[in-house]
Order: sequence, then C-alpha cells, then structure tokens
Amino acid sequence: MSVAPFALYRRSLGNFTDTMRIVQRRFAVRPARYPRILWTVWGLAWALLTVAVFLRLDTRAGEMRGEWSPGFVRFTDFFTQFGLGGWYLIPAAFCLVVANLTDWRGLSRDGRMLVYNWTCFAFFVLCAVGLSGLVVNLVKYGIGRARPLYFDKFGVLSLHPFAMDARFAGFPSGHATTMGAVFGILLLLFPRRWTIALIVTACIASTRVFVGAHYPSDTFAGFGLGLAFAILSGLVFARLGFIFEQNQPKLPVRKKTFRLGWSDPPNVRISMARQARAAEETTPDKP
Repeated sequence: MSVAPFALYRRSLGNFTDTMRIVQRRFAVRPARYPRILWTVWGLAWALLTVAVFLRLDTRAGEMRGEWSPGFVRFTDFFTQFGLGGWYLIPAAFCLVVANLTDWRGLSRDGRMLVYNWTCFAFFVLCAVGLSGLVVNLVKYGIGRARPLYFDKFGVLSLHPFAMDARFAGFPSGHATTMGAVFGILLLLFPRRWTIALIVTACIASTRVFVGAHYPSDTFAGFGLGLAFAILSGLVFARLGFIFEQNQPKLPVRKKTFRLGWSDPPNVRISMARQARAAEETTPDKP
C-alpha cells in the first residue's frame, strides 16, 4: 500500500524530531564523564612522529616518484580508491534516509532494535568519517602544501596557503584521514581484531604515496587525524548510550545488544538450544 507524500513527510519529520528529542534528553541527564585520555601527550607524539617521517622519508619519496613499476602503480591505484569517503558516507546517509522514512511503530520489537542499531551505526560513521573529512579539507587547503607530482618544480616543502588549488592540497591526506577514521571505528567495534584492521587500513592509506598523490608525512598525519575523530565520536556516543557503554578508565565498550543482523546473541542461542533439548526429552514417543 502506497503512502501519500504528505503522510510520508509527517512520518519523516516525526522520526527526526523524536530522535533529536532523545539526543537532547540524554545529553541533559547523562553527565560528561569521559576517560582520562592524555590527548596532549598523544597529540605531541603524533606531531613529532609526523616531523620525523617528513625528515626521513618525504624527500626520498619525491625522488622515487615515477620509478615504481607500472604494474605496482596500477595495483595501488585500484586499492587507493577505497580511501574515498564516499564509500562510507553514501551508504551511511542512505541508511539514515531509509530509517527516517520507516514506520518504527509498525515494527516488531526485534525489528525496531535492528533499525535502531543501524541508525546509530550510520550516525557513527557519518560523525567519524564525515567530520574528519570536513576538517582535513579545511586544513589541507589552508596549509597549501604542493603534492609530490610537482616535486621537481616546487620541492618537498612548498606551501601556498589558501591557494584553493588541488595541486597545493597535500597535507594532510584526505584518503588517509578516511582510513584512519575507519580504523578507529573498527578498533572500537572489534577491539580484539585491531591489528588486522590497522594493517588493512594503513596499507590502503599508504597507496597515496605510491600513486604520487601524497608524501609519507601527509598520510601519517591524516591517518592520525581520522583516528582521533573516530575516538572522539565513540566517546560521545558512549555518553549518550548509543552503540557503546561508558568505560571510565578506558575506551568505550560495545554494548551486548548492538548487532546489525537478525541472529540472536550466543547466550540466547544456547538457551534456546537447551529449551529445545528439554522439550524433546519430555515429549513422549509417538506410536
């Protein structure tokens, strides 16, 4: 049965206002108790390591531009596309649109929980990837560092602040920032698999060097920036009770109720299996 446009509009507006009301209420009643993360120490370490990478690797990377084999460049050029923010922002935005147009009251309890979890996850991705993407674009055009493609002409450190030219938008790397945010998301959701997530996302971020779009320090700085935004987003979501629980001395912990599929959690499946076995044992055999 089709829904009239005006009714769909009212449903969308109602869902949006209800969501904003929930967020405002949770901000009001939940105190801002965040873990004591040494942001100054981590920020200083990130800056010093970026400088070290610049001093040790950037000039060499500029000199080696064009010396990589064509096959290797094509390989890295394929994987570097996964650093585009659109791969993550477009599905997240689409998910929010669908959730906003959904009749939540007509869903079952499990259905509402599923849509709720997907909505929270989409918001989380938009905050981590989207906000870091906005900031990195402001910073990179404000700094105006020339890309390695123009190493022979401009050198390793040629700054053209606010030139608003893609040639001078090298530091930090936007692709690497996106991959840093993706790593932060995976780190918070799957902390036991953080090494795999780091290897995959760091490798994709490093492809920007091999395709000649960025220096190593650009990618290192961008990756750290994206990771910081993902952690900050996770802390705010934990305060609101979305996806994560607050863990005062450490990073947020994913809630046991957060899952993006219909499958029941392990403890529920075990309980259901025990009930089924008990029913079979108490049921008399048919003649």
